[in-house]
Amino acid sequence: MARMSPERLAKALEQEKTISAEDHEKIKGLANIVRPLRSFIFKTPDEYGMAYEDWVIPSADGTPLEAWYIPAKEKSDKLIIFNHALPMCRSGYPGHFGLPWAGFDAVEIDFVIQYKHLTDAGYNVLTYDIRNHGNSAAANGGLSGIGNWEWRDCVGVKQFVDNHPELSKMTVGLYSQCMGGNSQYRAIMERPELFENVKCMVSPMVVSMGAIFDAFSELQGVQQYQELIDLELMKMGAFTAAEMTPHLTAHAVKMPTLIVQVLDDAWTRNPEDAQKTFDLLGAQEKELLWIEGTTRRFKDGYNYFGRYPEKILPFIDKYMK
Repeated sequence: MARMSPERLAKALEQEKTISAEDHEKIKGLANIVRPLRSFIFKTPDEYGMAYEDWVIPSADGTPLEAWYIPAKEKSDKLIIFNHALPMCRSGYPGHFGLPWAGFDAVEIDFVIQYKHLTDAGYNVLTYDIRNHGNSAAANGGLSGIGNWEWRDCVGVKQFVDNHPELSKMTVGLYSQCMGGNSQYRAIMERPELFENVKCMVSPMVVSMGAIFDAFSELQGVQQYQELIDLELMKMGAFTAAEMTPHLTAHAVKMPTLIVQVLDDAWTRNPEDAQKTFDLLGAQEKELLWIEGTTRRFKDGYNYFGRYPEKILPFIDKYMK
């Protein structure tokens, strides 16, 4: 019972007996966040005039990951490894295509314009779909561990870079966001030697699932059932909320790091959650950029770099150039 205390389990089982059928469906729906809806590749780099190559990279456990390599506008020896959030893909998020994606949030998140900003600024980009997302292979029963399995993808991609005849000679930085950021933190903790040569990391929107579940359940009127959410997660083979947080791994992150977060995010518990992650970072050189004037995590958080590259690029340039 190490993963869920006897007291917490007893409370969850009591909640399961007394909850209404309607509210129980809400709880199951919340738990199903970790069974990600697959986003599709709705935009490719050539839409913004970038040349690119399709690559397949093996994760550390062999899961095939679909990837793009996008060379810089002019020849460069600098590489940014870029990953994404749940339930997105390397294109971004197709909420503007209607249901079922619009049911989560009816907005477009455009990562391809962000690659354009990076390649114009002199960076080669390697970006990939994490397992169970985009066109990459399924693994772990189709569930997301919010970093607890996906860290192997971060390791596999870095190993691929280190063994590549050209990429291995490049200066490397990371752009690791939300679930991808949580995964990157765990990868650094598990394989610190692999990331010792990384110059910096931009880390937008990393989040604790306990904060997500608390905020979403309050919006749905079922906030009192956090223990039952954990029980439903465990029954499907997933991790508990307390196991899905960057707070457990942030201490291992030693490279200069920029965290970017929506201050009044309606879908999580900021500033508390992000501030705690920031405070726990092992990096001596670290910055926390708050996005203000919005509550919209998807629309305004993940699109921030696309709209305001001048807010992000100077941090990368400082350590990469």
